[in-house]
Amino acid sequence: MKLRATLIGFTAILMWSFLALFTAASGKMPPFQLSAICFAIGSIPGILVLILNPSHIALLRQPAKVWITGIAGLFGYHFLYFTALRNAPAVEAGLIAYLWPLLIVVGSALLPGERLRWYHVVGALAGLCGTFLIVGRNGIDFDGAYAVGYGAAFLCAFTWSGYSLLTRRFDAVSTDVVTGFCLATSALSLICHLGLETTVWPETGFEWIAVVGLGIFPVGAAFYAWDYGVKNGDIQILGAASYAAPLLSTLILTVFGIAEPSWRIVLACLLITGGAVLAAQEMFRRKPQMQPVAEQA
Repeated sequence: MKLRATLIGFTAILMWSFLALFTAASGKMPPFQLSAICFAIGSIPGILVLILNPSHIALLRQPAKVWITGIAGLFGYHFLYFTALRNAPAVEAGLIAYLWPLLIVVGSALLPGERLRWYHVVGALAGLCGTFLIVGRNGIDFDGAYAVGYGAAFLCAFTWSGYSLLTRRFDAVSTDVVTGFCLATSALSLICHLGLETTVWPETGFEWIAVVGLGIFPVGAAFYAWDYGVKNGDIQILGAASYAAPLLSTLILTVFGIAEPSWRIVLACLLITGGAVLAAQEMFRRKPQMQPVAEQA
């Protein structure tokens, strides 16, 4: 059960690795408009499940703290991320924002029933170093003039890690509520778009396909898979393995000719993969439990 849930959670990381490719192919749509549309699309699978299984609607009746955590996690993360990119260079802001996997691994020590081991931390740090090689391939230069952007990036990292850790504490809450989180995030993103941006629509069918792809996978199904994974799987392994997302994203961009291959990618691959394997060693060594043989009458 735990291994299955962890693997489902990892599919979210795989889907997030396509975020950059789909975003690059979606044209010049401003971020909050794109977020509003994609989260609306991402809510459709959950709405269909509720229509086909009306009894699941009752599962949406959750305490206010559940809704506040979910909406703050999904919308708060994207709002802070976009704010960081608007007020600081993308490289530095992205690197700071991607502290969230490390924060998840370290913060997991506060969760009931979890024990933080040295290899969890070392594995996550190895992943962070690998991410540094990818994101900072052209150098890192932190400038105090971008303090607002850096601050937003830090809050971004704490927001997503906090959301993931708190989600684990709500393990009894059905993943169906993610549908409501997506709808609320879409509505709030629309409000931000109307107040802060100029509407720009995709110009080609290919751009529309990219937008729909974003909504179905990285900004849709990925959040359902992540919710199930962190609630029922190994959150420490998922945290360390999350550093695979920027690596896979870079490899995908390289395959499509948007990024160029380099030795940094190879080294980053070794660091991130090695870190994930190190963090997951307990799962690899875990022996299946023997089922007791029923006594014959």
